[in-house]
Amino acid sequence: MLWPQGMCHISHSKCSIAEPLPILHKQYQEGNINIVGIISQIYLLYMMMDFKKPPSSDLFEDILVITQIYQHILALVFAVKEINTNPQILPNVTLGFQIYFISKWMYHASMELLSSKDRLIPNYNCDIHKYPIAIIGGPDTDICLHVAIVLHIYKFPQLMYGSAPATNKHKQDGFYHQMFPNMDFQYKGILQLLKHFMWTWIGALCMNNDNGEKFVQNVVPMFSKSGICFDFIERFPLISYSTDILTMVKEGMKMYSIVMNSTVNSVLIQGEIDIMIVLRMLPAMSKYEEIPLEGNSKIWIMTAQMDFTSLPFQRWEDLDFLHGALSFAVHSREALGFREFLQMRKPNFIQEDGFIGIFWKEAFGCVFSDSIVDKKHNSMVENQPICSGEEKLETLPTSVFEMDMTGHSYSIYNAVYILAHAIRVVHSTTFKYRARIGKLKLIDFLKLHPWKLNEIVRSISFNNTKGETLSFNQNGELDTGFDVINWITFPNKSFLKVKVGGIGSMTSQEDMVMIHEEAIIWPIRFNQVRPSSLCNNYCSLGYAKTKIEGKPFCCYDCLHCPKGKISNLIDMDDCFTCPEDQYPNKDQNSCLPKRLTFLTYEESLGTILAICSLLSSFIVLLVLGVFIKYQDTPIVRANNRNLTYILLISLLLSFLCALMFIGKPHKVTCLLRQSTFGIIFSVAVSCMLAKTTIVILAFIATKPNSIVRKWVGKRLGISIVFFCSFIQIILCTVWLFTFPPFPDFNVHLMEKEIILECNEGSFIMFYCVLGFMGLLALVSFTLAFFARKLPDTFNEAKFITFSMLIFCSVWLSFVPSYLTTRGKHMVTVEIFSIITSSGGLLICIFFPKCYIMILRPELNNKQSLKQRKN
Repeated sequence: MLWPQGMCHISHSKCSIAEPLPILHKQYQEGNINIVGIISQIYLLYMMMDFKKPPSSDLFEDILVITQIYQHILALVFAVKEINTNPQILPNVTLGFQIYFISKWMYHASMELLSSKDRLIPNYNCDIHKYPIAIIGGPDTDICLHVAIVLHIYKFPQLMYGSAPATNKHKQDGFYHQMFPNMDFQYKGILQLLKHFMWTWIGALCMNNDNGEKFVQNVVPMFSKSGICFDFIERFPLISYSTDILTMVKEGMKMYSIVMNSTVNSVLIQGEIDIMIVLRMLPAMSKYEEIPLEGNSKIWIMTAQMDFTSLPFQRWEDLDFLHGALSFAVHSREALGFREFLQMRKPNFIQEDGFIGIFWKEAFGCVFSDSIVDKKHNSMVENQPICSGEEKLETLPTSVFEMDMTGHSYSIYNAVYILAHAIRVVHSTTFKYRARIGKLKLIDFLKLHPWKLNEIVRSISFNNTKGETLSFNQNGELDTGFDVINWITFPNKSFLKVKVGGIGSMTSQEDMVMIHEEAIIWPIRFNQVRPSSLCNNYCSLGYAKTKIEGKPFCCYDCLHCPKGKISNLIDMDDCFTCPEDQYPNKDQNSCLPKRLTFLTYEESLGTILAICSLLSSFIVLLVLGVFIKYQDTPIVRANNRNLTYILLISLLLSFLCALMFIGKPHKVTCLLRQSTFGIIFSVAVSCMLAKTTIVILAFIATKPNSIVRKWVGKRLGISIVFFCSFIQIILCTVWLFTFPPFPDFNVHLMEKEIILECNEGSFIMFYCVLGFMGLLALVSFTLAFFARKLPDTFNEAKFITFSMLIFCSVWLSFVPSYLTTRGKHMVTVEIFSIITSSGGLLICIFFPKCYIMILRPELNNKQSLKQRKN
């Protein structure tokens, strides 16, 4: 075995067990049943052991009192007093307590409570009536851990009101009870708080211990998965010996520089109750750094384990850096009569209080005239006022002592009541244990077998004096919620904690943080405007985030949405397309409804086309009237009068057919307009073909012995018209029964318009109809072209040639125009083609005849006809 080098110089004399290292501060109140409180009010800085001399009190180089924690002791005393004065809780039983007020020596205190009075011999205890049945400990992790390690073999009920140790293997045992809600539940609440305020760019300060490591390993990834980025994660400097102070200052200044140089506005602090002491050093560090706290304050978000604490030399330091901070706290209520109980505490009349002397002197900055007291506490200071004992606690600033019950004190208060109710359950069911305890009183039985309380404590559920239900979950954690606290500081070194929200317990299913944002006071530099904590500004509407290489995911650039997409919320990951019936506005930050469009009679284009159609129809009627008037004249009779009437009627219907393409498309109009147009035009073109055919056959029939003579007659023209029209009717019928046209909303064709149009159903059938008309027109044109020079006074072949030339030109240009135009302009092209081609037939065929019949009637006779023939 290797021994420290100093051991070589130690004498061989044995250490006396009668001289244990003393516990400086204790408090004892005798009762039938005793509970133990192990609480740390003193901050010790001691010299490192060199193993050259036995341990002694000289190792305690600095004893620094944390006055705020004195309330924890008074909460335990107050709860015991309430229980003892209420016979309904523990009838015929007086509750007593032992309180050890110690820091860094939890092992010692744990072993001392197992020993006889003033003799540190664990397991050797002759004072059975003073033997404890349960322990209440806290507030830091070390106390909870060390008490659990030492006392777990005795299975005392342990109710800890501090942080659960990360390495506590006995946490799940039935004797360990946490007066604190589940830690993960708290961090989920903090995460929801960050998301509520949209703080995605934060910093973190954590403990330099196992709990801090657990925070980094488990909590930080959970936050990152929810979109929270960390600019820095720093650990608080750790100090154990007085020789570590210089190192702590250097590390603290480095941490201060990192925090103040960061662009984050909110900083999450994972800590315990004494971390506030380190945090309060920030104003002092600002004096040595070039970054002042003023104008660069942060929003501190503190965990529920933290509370305000300070050392005596920090009493007059500035508190402005805490102004506007937010913290979580175990849900608490003010216990009735607690403030009056505090006001009654006086050092002159309470001799059993082993802590009030040193607290009083540190809190009020005075010394006691009683030399015995001063020697006991070893704190006589020259030129300090004398403590009168009549000072009032309510006159102290809250930075020294709080009169309102804190969350930790409320946990201690509830812990005492939980133990009292558990004892009551055992006391009220004595008969269940009678067979095992015999003549032994139940009180002595519990002192000998305190672990019997564990099962009852774990399963207990009752309402405390404030009407709130107290119970533990299956992991031994108190089933309660958290309060969200806003810190408001004042120039007189006081502060106010204002409840601005909360989160329900795990079993209540109310895991959403409720925040009363209007009640929050923010740090002064934010001018009461909700602060933002972002790596960069939000992406505006119309922009989307894009990653920056090498930067955390919370840091990004903003790119304008591509054409056709929008972003209607700030900080969107991607742009998206509008619904089919909407389109992006100019700024690409919202969708506008598309305008429903179709060719209407109200707009100028529709009006012009409708007038042209009606005017052309009227002209056709005039021409028809002229032909009817002059139907017996040679010029009418020479050009097949019946076909002429059929042609005029078909042209009339063709002009009127154009009106079916104007106006809102309906099912009937869509179904009939293309078929009607195709059939009517086929009749018109068939008439032209019939006329041309009759002219050619008539010329051939004039030759001697021509066999064609028998084919020339009225029936031939009608037959040609009927046969060609019948083919078109068959095509249209097949079209309507297989792929009928229907009204359709075309939302893709135009960016800002919804085109209400007739879907043709089958473009193949549509172009078959057009193709057949084109075929008739081409045949007519070819025949007319060859027959244009035949000798006849009223030979129509040349006029048919020109009319068919116009007809073919119009419809050949129609196809590409129809395919390239959009919306109502496509309908306009078809209407224009109908009117133009029909007008070409009307002008070329009938205007010359009307000219002769009306203006040159002298040419409309047989004599002129014969002269022309000759």
